[in-house]
Amino acid sequence: MNALTVDIQRVVSGQDLPGDTELSHWAAIAWRQDEPSEVTLRIVDREESARLNSLYRHKTGATNVLSFPFEAPPGITLPLAGDLVICAPVVEDEAREQGKTLAAHWAHMVIHGMLHLQGFDHLNDEDAHVMESLEIRLLAELGIGNPYESEETEQDS
Repeated sequence: MNALTVDIQRVVSGQDLPGDTELSHWAAIAWRQDEPSEVTLRIVDREESARLNSLYRHKTGATNVLSFPFEAPPGITLPLAGDLVICAPVVEDEAREQGKTLAAHWAHMVIHGMLHLQGFDHLNDEDAHVMESLEIRLLAELGIGNPYESEETEQDS
């Protein structure tokens, strides 16, 4: 795979947030294209996440990750993958609620968002299986367990 440039914007700060090196590494692992590209990864608060979630998805409240693939106008070729917007407080809450380490959940959210930028989705069972299987494999390369395992266990009981 070729290089991925990750532009990181931090609207929120905190000692529990992953560093630029980690965020860039996780994004690059998920970049499955042969061509180099660029992505903007923006770490936001609940307010900005909720505003974007309402505006673009017509859903209420903050969400963990939003993906905005770049769609070039006809005749324009730019090496841009798009933008990821990750809500730090939501990721922290989810990690705690799901009994995951914060770093593992951050890695999952970055990888999940990067796959969305490349056209992967989970709108139906077949697509969800393909996307989740790839997420599990990529996270395993980082030494991180299956992020869906505990959720499946909870749903089964």
